Amino acid sequence: MNKINKITLILRKHTLEETILIAQEANKYNCFNLEITTNTDDWDKIIKEVVSRRFENIVVGAGTVLNMDLLKTAIDAGSQFVLSPVTMSKEMIDYCKQRGVMSVPAAFSPSEIYQMHEFGADAIKLFPAIDLPSRYIKDISAPLGQLPIMVVGGVNIKNVNEYFENGAQYAGIGSGICNKEELKQGNYQSLVENLKRLSAIS
Repeated sequence: MNKINKITLILRKHTLEETILIAQEANKYNCFNLEITTNTDDWDKIIKEVVSRRFENIVVGAGTVLNMDLLKTAIDAGSQFVLSPVTMSKEMIDYCKQRGVMSVPAAFSPSEIYQMHEFGADAIKLFPAIDLPSRYIKDISAPLGQLPIMVVGGVNIKNVNEYFENGAQYAGIGSGICNKEELKQGNYQSLVENLKRLSAIS
């Protein structure tokens, strides 16, 4: 079974060139995953290309995996993990296990979180995390036990440590990692600085 690092960089609608640039910078650390979302143009081709580069320190996967068809395409492209903004069926989670891919379905309520745990999810994406206090993770851990929770949605460099301190094992961060316009102009200083700050937190 593939394992993921602590922080997932959510790349939505980035070009292949931008994605490779981000991958090269993230690969300088050992705490990042790259999530290419399925609503990105040519997302499966981007995953194949990034995986083919065999970056040593990053794990590459697919996000916004909503159904079995997308799941199969994502895994065939070489995804090492898959995330969804909604719950996954047991069939999807079982398929991930068969293929050695880490499954990260989303959940919000304690009932959804427990159901995904019972289905065998490898981690559970608490989404949107920003709508809940960071102590929510600690609160649900009292009756449900320590679960592999990934916080996503409104999580950023400024607040991510609060979630880690309250029991989150993983975090997904999208907006704020880099400025697309800056990347297009060849300026990625903010990306470099943000990755450095995140690596220090993790």
